[in-house]
Amino acid sequence: MRIAQIAPLYESVPPRFYGGTERVVSYLTEELVRQGHEVTLFASADSRTSARLVRCCDVALRLNPIVRDPVPYHVMMLEEVQRLKDDFDILHFHIDYLHAPLVRDFAHRTVTTHHGRLDLPDIIPFYGMFRELPLVAISDDQRRYLHQGNWVGTVHHGIPCDLLAFEPKPRGGYLAFLGRISPEKGPDRAIEIATRAGMQLKIAAKVDRVDDAYWNEKIRPMVTLHPNVEFIGEINEHDKARFLGDAAALLFPVDWPEPFGLVMIEAMACGTPVIAFRRGSVPEIVEDGTSGFVVDTAGEAAAAVERLASLDRANVRAAFERRFTVERMTHDYLKIYRELTSVVALTRRPHRADHKLKPSPMARAVTGAPGEAVAQGIWSSA
Repeated sequence: MRIAQIAPLYESVPPRFYGGTERVVSYLTEELVRQGHEVTLFASADSRTSARLVRCCDVALRLNPIVRDPVPYHVMMLEEVQRLKDDFDILHFHIDYLHAPLVRDFAHRTVTTHHGRLDLPDIIPFYGMFRELPLVAISDDQRRYLHQGNWVGTVHHGIPCDLLAFEPKPRGGYLAFLGRISPEKGPDRAIEIATRAGMQLKIAAKVDRVDDAYWNEKIRPMVTLHPNVEFIGEINEHDKARFLGDAAALLFPVDWPEPFGLVMIEAMACGTPVIAFRRGSVPEIVEDGTSGFVVDTAGEAAAAVERLASLDRANVRAAFERRFTVERMTHDYLKIYRELTSVVALTRRPHRADHKLKPSPMARAVTGAPGEAVAQGIWSSA
């Protein structure tokens, strides 16, 4: 199949640091290419992929200090998508809602994966208007907040089997917290759990600007107050393998309807069990008593730490291999792609073997030449 993957521009694909959506897009894209599909990735120019890359901004927006408003860059990307839409059998969007008016005439050739929360009131009237958009959820819990959505499936995330090595004998003797410093992720509860359990806690997390006050006023003082807590900061993919593999358990004390929680399956890939609060997708991901423990309070989580010895890390890894590989995720998406494209006979211009993507007139008007502006321009290549 000829498949377009349209990624957010906030992070590169894959991201250098934090960025769950862009990471999943990368895994899916690379596996589709490996299986022989013709894939085009719309993403930032600093992305790394074996697919054809349409460069939609020079640098991932979060890492570009010049960028103040991300919306213009996403709109320019959608102009490129519109220009090239007939080159694809299916267009897979990962950018929430911005494309909805653009794709109404060819919605049957699109699928939109929602990677974020859907429990907000503004979303309901939006999908009351755009009922034709085929939607994919990343957990069954996520889709229950949008009953009128045109759901065509639920696809749990998957990651490559060889991405994170299985560690049967962790050497760290600590509990891990990995993700973002934000109220909904529960770093304060992670500190409470570790302190109650008498365990060291290592926090590897980024602090977004929107959460600066929460970090400075609540979490940083807690880190300073508790000698058992170490704040490491944001880590890359290489450091993540050791960080998770050497942990006795991952703490996932979320306080919001978590749509998926990629870090849970990353920990499971290392054989590291997950202690997670019963919110959002957690009961779908963690097999209680096998790959970790599902709890309701910090007290229950601290008690679960005492039961970690009852879990076999080989069984944790086996649960990951059984349910959360990139091959399984890609199989699920291909099934949806084929079902959608079989509904309506497609017409497209003939494919040319020497076809190359060219800069659009709009992109030339904006930037003049590739790389001429740090923060602007949509440029594409073969």
